[in-house]
Amino acid sequence: MKAKGAIKQNAIWLVFIGMVIIFSVANPTFVKPTNLIAISRQIAVYGIASIGMTFVILIAGIDLSIGSIITFVNIFCAWLMVNQNMPMWPAVLLSLLCATLIGVLNGFMVASIGIPALIATFASQTIFEGISYLISGGMPISGFTKAFDLFGKSSLGPVPVCAIIMIVCFLVGGFILNKTYFGRYFYAIGGNEEASELSGIRVNRTKYLIYALSGFFAGLAGIVMLSRTGSAQNTAGKGYEFDVITCVVLGGVSVNGGVGKMSGVVAGVLIIGSLTNGMILMNVNQYMQMVVKGIVLAIAVGIDCMSKKRQAV
Repeated sequence: MKAKGAIKQNAIWLVFIGMVIIFSVANPTFVKPTNLIAISRQIAVYGIASIGMTFVILIAGIDLSIGSIITFVNIFCAWLMVNQNMPMWPAVLLSLLCATLIGVLNGFMVASIGIPALIATFASQTIFEGISYLISGGMPISGFTKAFDLFGKSSLGPVPVCAIIMIVCFLVGGFILNKTYFGRYFYAIGGNEEASELSGIRVNRTKYLIYALSGFFAGLAGIVMLSRTGSAQNTAGKGYEFDVITCVVLGGVSVNGGVGKMSGVVAGVLIIGSLTNGMILMNVNQYMQMVVKGIVLAIAVGIDCMSKKRQAV
């Protein structure tokens, strides 16, 4: 029984190893150091943003505004540095503050007003996508100082700084879930919100915190993306919420709430990053990649739902 449980718990990592083997055989370039470094840069944005999404899904919520927050931070931070001549660090910190406040707004709509998370975050997605266009006039913004390369292009030895930022964020996320009472609240609310309220947990305040954290991590992902691309685009984060949700659910975080680990999310991020990179190396076109990712998401959610039904029997 213990062996069976261990296999089930580590199945996601076995899938990742199997995928690496398949892509390595199909194209030996996949395991070359230069490509592995490229993958680590590519998954940094997904990885950082997935931490906040993990918290949200753990309480059986959803945050569709992540992609728009990434775009907004791209445009706003670039606008501050280029159009307003603001120094890099104040621009970065102000952008992260705005991203966190967007999360607080989502928390207000969900917790205080009672708008379903799907609708509330979709509204935020639409609002801040529009605000991004208004700030930039629909045009890309570029011309940053060399120092801004720190977040997305620089490396510490062979390891990209953006990968280090992602690893630190995962460690912080894991610490919050495993070592703080807030983490226990996340699981409790996702398991049974009414029981959590009756046991003395301030559910609404916790939701504010969770959506604020989601906004912050999405904003940090936006900073990393802006530094990596060197140009703020109005479509920078478009569709990223889909990939981030896929990473989280594939990593074993239940869409029904209350179940999931940060280590599983790490595996989910690695799988999606490797899948995307492997398909590019195999010359799979963009639209077929969308089909494959959609199938992966459907399978991951389907497995979660079937598991939930079996437990209920």
